[in-house]
Amino acid sequence: MKKTIKLFMALGITSGMLFSSCKKSDDINTTDYSTELSVHSDDQSRVSEDVDLLANDGFTLAEDNIAFSGRNGIGGTTANLLCNGVAVLDSAAGVKTLTVTYNGLNCIGNRRLEGVVAYSMPIGTRWRDAGAVLTINIQQLRVTRIRDNRSVVLNGTQTITNVSGGLVRNLAGAGTITHEILSNGLSVTFDNGSQRNWRVAKRRVFTYNNGIVISTTGIHTDGNINNIAEWGTNRFGNPFITQITQPLVVRQDCNFRLTSGEVAHQRMAANAVVTFGLDAAGNLTGCPAQGTPYYFKVVWTGANGIVRTAILPY
Repeated sequence: MKKTIKLFMALGITSGMLFSSCKKSDDINTTDYSTELSVHSDDQSRVSEDVDLLANDGFTLAEDNIAFSGRNGIGGTTANLLCNGVAVLDSAAGVKTLTVTYNGLNCIGNRRLEGVVAYSMPIGTRWRDAGAVLTINIQQLRVTRIRDNRSVVLNGTQTITNVSGGLVRNLAGAGTITHEILSNGLSVTFDNGSQRNWRVAKRRVFTYNNGIVISTTGIHTDGNINNIAEWGTNRFGNPFITQITQPLVVRQDCNFRLTSGEVAHQRMAANAVVTFGLDAAGNLTGCPAQGTPYYFKVVWTGANGIVRTAILPY
């Protein structure tokens, strides 16, 4: 289980995916929304993955450190969990804090993190207890995606609540563990210099079925739109809402890949629906062979009611 827990230091579970190869319409009477839709979808995918990555680091550090977890046994060091940073434990003013200085690649080498993140809980609180809250204070953290060297800079605070109690390291015998990730104001600076504030509200349910299974849903409601996971203003200055319309499921027995789910991006120039876990023809499929991609289908409606579809690998 230790190896599995360490994987969380590297994995991000996304709630949206890139569809940058959406093509322009040849219809001169149709407004082309593909640029904003594709760029925003990529932005949302990256930021969501980064939020999950920090949440994974946070609860994994908390579970490994006895001062946080409340578990019995010998241990409490975090050096062997961190591929790209150094954690220092401190207690002051009734708060215990693990301050991580990031400076390098995460464990699977797809993200480079540079900056400081403080993971804290009140003294006397145990992460294994139901309702325990871990606060994540992000200080000028630059996260660079290795495949294209594109970065975002994150500032602000988010929290993880261990709603159910229990430790993921003990999941095989625990039944179900539920975490919620919240942020009321995450500052995101994009690579074009634009700075925007985003909010996050999502629930992740951990179960065990031939390995860890993680199901993510949105938990915010705005008017008649529910199941919202992220919302705010995109780099173009337009408001957006990302709604998880079908839970996003990640499975350990599929190498921690996103195997199914659906999101809807709304309140932009056009709305888009993204469906995951498909084959190249757009049909639902099981876990692909090693080295074979999953595909997702993107559907959006442009001007004059023209419906457009793209099927792309991820």
